[in-house]
Amino acid sequence: MLNSEPPSLSIPSSHPDPAPSPAAAAGSGAGSGAGNRSAAEPPPRNRAPEPRRAPDSRGAAGRRRATAKYRTAHATRERIRVEAFNVAFAELRRLLPTLPPDKKLSKIEILRLAICYISYLNHVLDV
Repeated sequence: MLNSEPPSLSIPSSHPDPAPSPAAAAGSGAGSGAGNRSAAEPPPRNRAPEPRRAPDSRGAAGRRRATAKYRTAHATRERIRVEAFNVAFAELRRLLPTLPPDKKLSKIEILRLAICYISYLNHVLDV
């Protein structure tokens, strides 16, 4: 007696689940995203499971929101840092010769001009 059905293949439990077909991935009705795995099986090996966290003041991205006090302090520190940065560029700019002397230069132009001027001064000292 011949059986017209093809033999069924079973996948050993030591191997990860095969990739689902596009039709199965489009929505098989499971809804949980777990596919046909049982609750005892570990999650797929291609990514680490996300830790569970109690709902608190975290946004959609999972990060804590900074308090207004922290944001104000951070903005103050950043403003002081940028001001010190600009003062350093202004001091460097005063030391560089340009025509006209009060010509407005961008920060990258100041740095490039400083490099050229330093190499020129080294050349003068070497001669």
